[in-house]
Amino acid sequence: MVEPEEELVEELPAWSLSAGAVERIDAQWPERVTREWAWAGATGAGLRVCIVDSGIERDHPLVGEVQEAVAVSVGEDGEAVVVEDTEGDLCGHGTACAGIVRSFAPDCQLTSARVLGAGFTGSGDVLLAGLRWAIEQGFDLVNMSLSTTKRRFATELHELADAAYFRRMTIVASAHNMPVESYPWRFSSVVSVASHDDDDPFVFYANPTPPVEFFARGVDVSVAWLAGESIRATGNSFATPHLTGICALIRSKHPELTPVQLKNVLYLTASNVGGQP
Repeated sequence: MVEPEEELVEELPAWSLSAGAVERIDAQWPERVTREWAWAGATGAGLRVCIVDSGIERDHPLVGEVQEAVAVSVGEDGEAVVVEDTEGDLCGHGTACAGIVRSFAPDCQLTSARVLGAGFTGSGDVLLAGLRWAIEQGFDLVNMSLSTTKRRFATELHELADAAYFRRMTIVASAHNMPVESYPWRFSSVVSVASHDDDDPFVFYANPTPPVEFFARGVDVSVAWLAGESIRATGNSFATPHLTGICALIRSKHPELTPVQLKNVLYLTASNVGGQP
């Protein structure tokens, strides 16, 4: 049954607000949003960034200090199990993403939530558990350079992405490297990223034809890897932390920004909109 919204009632409908109770929001915006205003002088200080991935190799010279590292699994009863990660990165992927974020935001706080195992193996249930844990911790930014193609996880992932959005958290999510349906990057409550092949790490483009919203450097990128080494790699996975790093700079300079405002700043400072090419 569909209920009409235009019932004649004397009290305010649910979710409404009386005019006298409106809270003033003091936001000062420049006449033109530039990169200078957006992040000049920022280092990521005060920002908490969670890398939901394969773990982070501690003391990697391109990553530096990791404030916290947990390993996420799902028990036989279906409940999430989150414990201290004593193994670290099992395949290199998470370390690569962490190193890219750190290259932009050297003073941000990095946390690792390991949801992938050796050989890049993982499951949708563990991915959900890891993201749920990250949201419960209230991180400012969550980098997800991974996704699932299983539609049975889409609804719950969508709910988690929206929950993060309304908690003023921003999830930066990688588009799939293949032209297939996957999640959570297709949700509008996240910042979705694919690759371009320019060498400049600060070049990123807004996409006028979503679902993917932005393109960042992701082709032949030098990334941190296991055993303190680095390799060259290509993929949307590595484009994503480029944008996460830029988001960390913006949010550290303007901590009051909501996710929708952050998206607007990204759009206005994109290299094909208002940023320097």
